[in-house]
Amino acid sequence: MPRPAFASGAVARPANRAKAVTAARGRPIRSIACVGEVMIELSPAGADTARVGVAGDTYNTAVYLRRALPGAVEVAYVTALGDEAMSARILDALGNEGLSDRLVERRRGAVPGLYAISLDQSGERSFTYWRSTSAARTLFTPPCRVDLAALDGFDLVYLSGISLAILPPDVRTRLAEWIDAYRARGGQIAFDSNYRPRLWPDAATAQAAMMALWQRTDVALPSLDDEEALFGAEGETAVRARLRSAGVAFGALKRGASGPRAVDDGGQGLAVTPVVDVVDTTAAGDSFNAGFLAAYAGGADLTAAMAAGHALSAEVIRHPGAILPKPA
Repeated sequence: MPRPAFASGAVARPANRAKAVTAARGRPIRSIACVGEVMIELSPAGADTARVGVAGDTYNTAVYLRRALPGAVEVAYVTALGDEAMSARILDALGNEGLSDRLVERRRGAVPGLYAISLDQSGERSFTYWRSTSAARTLFTPPCRVDLAALDGFDLVYLSGISLAILPPDVRTRLAEWIDAYRARGGQIAFDSNYRPRLWPDAATAQAAMMALWQRTDVALPSLDDEEALFGAEGETAVRARLRSAGVAFGALKRGASGPRAVDDGGQGLAVTPVVDVVDTTAAGDSFNAGFLAAYAGGADLTAAMAAGHALSAEVIRHPGAILPKPA
């Protein structure tokens, strides 16, 4: 089965961790930027009570990446926030998780988004959002301190379909242009389409934006249900073929309880044991992405990266909310 070639590369790591290596197309992965929207989360804590947390798809991945990677690897979160109490709460959460906030834009008078989780009897979740005026929608929009060039120094940049959806069309265009130059310099893009229909004006716009990103992706982390929700019920073989036609050569197609499958021509699947004690599937895909990328950054091959992603996701869905309590 084809997989990225890895070459040795040095980075300071604890003695009990494997040495970092050069993954896929470029340099050793010493820094990762996760781009998108972080929100205030209300998760069920009783019949009429809610637990207040901080979460969001790429933020969830950033948190679990930071926990999984050695401290020598920088993990930064890139977003825009307001200047009020809930934004301060989010900044505190970033700091408590050890995430770099040096690329967090602050907007006077703005506020972060808010969402509430509802769960059915099997632990499957649905969401209600209040995010139409979120500060994150102004990310990379002038006047700004954090522009796209601020991402130049990172070895890997991770985005999702939600990251794209919240950006104005002109910023999405500039993002694609920046990615082309960034990859030409050896940088790598990881992408999860993570389709949320209500964030897009129509499906055609979302399809065009997603395919433009798949054409610029080095590490693909799609979910079968998202891809079929956007492009129709193609079946996993057709989904993988469409992604490969866009140039995707490495990554994993997430298939829920069926486990991940390689997106390449071999299409190797990972045998998994179903999780029987599911509590909350929030952040299942986000945590898979973190486990996968952490293993990939450490030099793991595709099978080992898929196994790491599945193991982390299986643990997360046994607990309520997107973020597990921080380990001691």
